[in-house]
Formats: sequence, structure tokens, C-alpha cells
Amino acid sequence: MSESDRDLEITVDIKDYQAGKLIQQYQYKSFEPEAINHLWQISDGEIQSLLSDADRAVGELNAFSQLIPDVHFFIQMHIVKEATQSSRIEGTQTNIEEVFLDESDIDPEKRDDRAEVLNYVEAINAAIARLETLPLSNRLLRETHKILMQGVRGETKLPGEFRSSQNWIGTSLKNAIFIPPHQEGVPDLMSDLESFLHNQSLHIPHLIKIAIAHYQFETIHPFLDGNGRLGRLMIALYLANYDLLDKPALYLSDYFERNKTEYVDRLMAVRESNQLKEWLVFFLYGVKDTAENSIQVFKNILILKERLEREVLPHFSTRRQNNAQKLMQFLYEIPFISINVAGKKLGIKHNTATALVNDFVKYGVLSETTGRKRNRLFWFTSYIMIFSNRKGEEK
Repeated sequence: MSESDRDLEITVDIKDYQAGKLIQQYQYKSFEPEAINHLWQISDGEIQSLLSDADRAVGELNAFSQLIPDVHFFIQMHIVKEATQSSRIEGTQTNIEEVFLDESDIDPEKRDDRAEVLNYVEAINAAIARLETLPLSNRLLRETHKILMQGVRGETKLPGEFRSSQNWIGTSLKNAIFIPPHQEGVPDLMSDLESFLHNQSLHIPHLIKIAIAHYQFETIHPFLDGNGRLGRLMIALYLANYDLLDKPALYLSDYFERNKTEYVDRLMAVRESNQLKEWLVFFLYGVKDTAENSIQVFKNILILKERLEREVLPHFSTRRQNNAQKLMQFLYEIPFISINVAGKKLGIKHNTATALVNDFVKYGVLSETTGRKRNRLFWFTSYIMIFSNRKGEEK
């Protein structure tokens, strides 16, 4: 009987979970996590209740997203927000607006941060597209990691390759908060994680499965850099891989960033004192909260869209209506524009684009932010604010 077959004979109740053990290395101890590709038992009533609530919220989000016309225009803003918030957890300071600016308009001290966020946006889009031909796997994670690390601060740390040296979380190996498993164990641990993700015979609810997988990925820390961002991106890829959402509209990094201390503490508590239940409760509540927030975002978009179609677009003559509607659609995908970009996107002359953008300012759709007379930049502010505000706030 193979080792993997023996693992599948093991059944672990969440309440009896043992995370792993410390292994003595040269002058330090690394943490060796237990394999996860085995049968799991979930007998805890609180987890069952939260799982039911989270599943229902995800189902409602999925149904709601399918009812929205041209929903693909709005998905990109969800992705930009995810990239911004996930990178912020790692210490970057880029905001949503700066993602859309040209590099020349960014403070030089913040350009590295912005480059990391742009890589994250590219990585999400590329990975979701890649799922059409390649399932969620170690190969896909390595490909995505390579995009994540291209041309930024981690580009020298083996982009797209599992680490071949010891890493750690903290200021130094000697003073580390956490030391992941030794590099020699990474391939087997990641193989176990991949098998767990694809093992349909385990009959584990999807949200429980990805919660355990995210913890395990962050604990293995398989890359020299970018583990936090890729581990959070893996959650979205799992939801897409198993068609839990028809549209990729659920991203947890905003929840994790708002609860950053608890997020980090919950992961550490699993490693230090086997508190897997507490991590699952935190994760499932985050799924429920995020799904409900995403539904509210879509509702607020529809309210804004209906108001603009009722109060703004009728101001434009029949001759200008087509260009006005095209510009409106472009702004839902990218809520920032210059007159030159408007002209190119719509295929119209500079003077025509100027008049159109100025009317959008006049009717309160766009706001000019630079104060310049030339090379002006305009923001679809009310739309951006929808993604900045929390569930239930008035817009």
C-alpha cells in the first residue's frame, strides 16, 4: 500500500487536528506541517452553521451576478480592488486610483508598490483565463507566481520556481516569527496539497477545503517571495476552477486587510496550538461578509447606472448618444480617462472628445483631479467610491 493510500485511510476530526511539529535544523527549528490529503470529519455545530450561511451568501452572489447586464465591465474593478488590498497586506500603499494612472503621474517612491499591484492584476486575469486549459495545480501556481514577480522587488527570488533554500517570516532567521518547512520537504508537501485540491473522494465542502488549503499553502511558504499574495489569489482560482461562481466576483483580501492582525494571528494559532476550528470560523465568516458586500456593490452599481441613464444620458442628442453610451461603458471597466484616451477609444476627433468629456464633468459623471489646463485627468468618482465603501453605507 502506498503512502498516499494510507493517508486516505486516515480520518481527522477538525477538533482533533494536529498541525505538525518543529524539526531541528542547523541552528534553528523549522515547522513541518502534517499532510492534508486525507478524510476529514466536521462535527462542530458552529462550523456547520457558518458553512451554511457562507454557502447561501455565495449562491446569492452567483445568482445576482448573472442577472446584471454587461457584468464583465464591473468585474475588472473587483480584480483591481483585490490586487490593491492583497498587496496592502504585504505593506504596499497603492490605492485603487493609482492603479489606473500612468507611471509618470505616480510619486517615484510609490512606483515599485504600484508595479506589484499591476502584476497582481495581470496574474489574476492570466490565471483565470488559463483555467480554461489547465486546472488549478502546482503548474498553474508556478506560472502565476512568475507573472506576480516579474520586474518587481522579488524578481531575483526564483520567480515561478519552488524555493531551494530556507525562508522565514520576520526580520531574520534567528529572530523569525515563523520558519516554514525545510526546502527539501516543499515538493512533497505541495504534491500533497495539489492532491488534496483535486481529491473528489474526500467529500469535503468546497469552502472548508479551500480554507484548509489556504492555511497549508501559507504554512508551506513554497516560494521565496510572494507567498501571501499567491495564497490569497489561490482562493479566487479555486472558486473559479470548481465553478462556484459564474463570474469571478468574490475576493477575500479586503476582509483580510481590514482584519489583518486577526488574519495573521489565526494562521499562527493553527501552527502553534492546532486551532484549526478558529481559523475556519474566521474564514467562513469572511466568505459570508465578502459575498454580502459584493452583492451590495452590485446593487449600488445598478442604482448608479439607472440614475445616470435616467438623468444624464438623455441630455445628449441622438447624434451624440452613441458616443456617450460607449464612454459610459468604458468608464465602468476603467473609471479614469483623459481626453486623448477618450478620443482614441471612441475613434473621434480631439475637439469632439473634449466636448463629450466636458459634458460628463458638467453633469457630474466625471471629476477633473489635476487642476491643470493641459493633460487633464478625469475620474468616475461616484463609481470608485462604491468599491471603497462598506456594505450598507449610503452612496
